[in-house]
Amino acid sequence: MSESTESAPLFGSPELRLPDDLRGPLKAHMENLRNRYVEMGWAGRGGFGSKPALIVIDLALWWTKPDKPPMGSHIDPIVESTCVLLKAARAAGIPIFFTTYDYDPADPPTPHHGKCEPNIGPEDAGLMELDPRLERRDSERIIRKKYASAFNSTNLYHNLTTLGIDTLIVTGVSTSHCVYATSRDAAHTFRVVVPRQAVGERCELMHEVNLLDIDIDLGDVMGLDDVVGHLQAL
Repeated sequence: MSESTESAPLFGSPELRLPDDLRGPLKAHMENLRNRYVEMGWAGRGGFGSKPALIVIDLALWWTKPDKPPMGSHIDPIVESTCVLLKAARAAGIPIFFTTYDYDPADPPTPHHGKCEPNIGPEDAGLMELDPRLERRDSERIIRKKYASAFNSTNLYHNLTTLGIDTLIVTGVSTSHCVYATSRDAAHTFRVVVPRQAVGERCELMHEVNLLDIDIDLGDVMGLDDVVGHLQAL
């Protein structure tokens, strides 16, 4: 699944990182758990199909600006790794999708707002624009979503099936929320590939646990170089 490392991540919120003395033992325990699942028949490799697409989840300014809590955190390495994938995907000519939150100040609050106050007002609408480092092209569709999964109440499924897509490469943030939810919904119909270095999360523990879950049950968590190599071979 992963290139196991005991060093602190270079992304996320420093106050939400694991204590240094717990990181190594916890990751060793998670690898042991994964091995047990493998012995029980889980965590098979789905691999790539013949027609992949790339989706970039929520790398908009609300998430990529560390000074915009509670959503923003330091995720520059995630943006940079995603840009590497975008370059390879564009060279390969595969479909590319982006998502961002469909913010409307007229929307009534939902029960979920009690879990995390969005702390956003009409003056912040520009924060839903994609990070300019992604250099989105006009031919690359933006999915504006209200919910965690990019499939929930959008036409993403229709777009993918119309294009004959059989593999979805999922990147972006946050690993424990929108990346996970999109991967779970995608797994019903598509092969799912998650490049480890191109997804991120403000909390280190949530990031690692959800990647483990994805790799065991939903798709293949792979190294960035392996995914780029596959795209370059198309």
